[in-house]
Amino acid sequence: MSKEIGITVSKKENFSEWYTQVVIKAELADYAPVKGLIVLRPYGYSIWESLKSSLDAKLKETGHENGFLPILIPESLLSKEASHFAGFNPEVFWVTHSGETEIGDKLALRPTSETLAYSMYSKWIKSWRDLPLKINFWNTALRAEIKSTKPFLRTSEFLWQEGHTVHATKEEAEQEVMTILEIYKKIVEEELAISVITGKKTEREKFVGAVYTTTMEAIMPDGKALQMGTSHFLGQNFSKPFDVKFLDKDNIENFAWQTSWGVSWRLIGALIMVHGDDKGLVLPPRVAPIQVVVVPIYYSESDRAQVLKKAQDIVQALSENKIRTRLDSRDEFTPGYKFHDWEMKGVPLRIEIGPKDIAKNKIVLVRRDNQKKIDLAFDKLVQGIESGLNEMQQSMFEKTKSFLKEKTKNVSDFDIFKSELEKGMFLSSPWCGDQKCEEKIKELTGADIRVIPFDNNSVASSCINCKRPSKENVIFARGY
Repeated sequence: MSKEIGITVSKKENFSEWYTQVVIKAELADYAPVKGLIVLRPYGYSIWESLKSSLDAKLKETGHENGFLPILIPESLLSKEASHFAGFNPEVFWVTHSGETEIGDKLALRPTSETLAYSMYSKWIKSWRDLPLKINFWNTALRAEIKSTKPFLRTSEFLWQEGHTVHATKEEAEQEVMTILEIYKKIVEEELAISVITGKKTEREKFVGAVYTTTMEAIMPDGKALQMGTSHFLGQNFSKPFDVKFLDKDNIENFAWQTSWGVSWRLIGALIMVHGDDKGLVLPPRVAPIQVVVVPIYYSESDRAQVLKKAQDIVQALSENKIRTRLDSRDEFTPGYKFHDWEMKGVPLRIEIGPKDIAKNKIVLVRRDNQKKIDLAFDKLVQGIESGLNEMQQSMFEKTKSFLKEKTKNVSDFDIFKSELEKGMFLSSPWCGDQKCEEKIKELTGADIRVIPFDNNSVASSCINCKRPSKENVIFARGY
């Protein structure tokens, strides 16, 4: 796929191929020599760095600290919590040899870190004075994907953060779960400009080993659901097998209460799918590595020096105001090529400036999302750029908010349910609460229960499938 020809398929007509081309041609990532793995390129990594920076700051504001865990976990440790081990075992990569020598106890390449972290926590926690313990880990995880892989969405190794906290009371731990979910929601909606639904997972869909799982779910342009992040209440399901105990103020020994939570670079996959178009990426300004690109336009050597000097002044003025700006001074490419190149990379705003613009004391400003062009006076430069970035950020979020509303439908008839699923929808439907019924719906339609919304306004009704009295309305959809 040559860069020059741009995206060769329509997003609407071949969503999967469109997505892959955007990832490769926008230089976000490339395929590694090992199946299921990708190489993150600098432009893609810079988006992750932006998300990481925002999330890290919010976590530190709420009393969390960062730590580091090794990638190898002994099998004996990973299997200590039985249901947790059974859930992850099919996806685990195992290390069995050091050179030609068998190592004995097999070592797992970390699929998740609960067992490793909690074996350490049991050593560190002795009294109520050691609580709460709130540690976040920025690392990778490895899971042998049995489904088809897709960059950022489903790969055998991925970047993520995973938080593991310990609390003296059930109430405090449950509050932690909700605090984290709210932080995640703010990041996704305010930084990535993607509207989500929050709520709980069913027993069938919860994290293995958790008492319950909270989640945020978004709908993608192809009508499939994407789980954007989860926060789990672990109760004492891990503290008991791992002896995470503390002496309370009365010197009585108690098992602690725990949570875990995480988001991954799947968020990058979401922003590609949600905001991208047939020209490539469209990046929300707050996470864009480059917020403004300046393209000087000249066709003679006599104009070159003047235009470049003005372009450099613009870059300096914007940079001094903490606007991430790039000057494209490449002489080997035409302005038209540069326009397409930066559109592919999704840069929010483009400044075009030539001799005629300088003579009129203005620049031409182009928004990436709607291609709207405006003339902006030099003396209004910083104010105009800041306003343009804010307007674009808000506009992109409102668009996804409307899309989510448009693609969410209340359905109580099973035949209509099946036909609406084919359109790619979030279906709010009554459900009896029986896991067997949940599995039957999955078998018949391919749809999971994605989330039991917190803002559930359902009324007494009968289950979409079995017609028994329903407990609540839940959101069904086919997902990634």
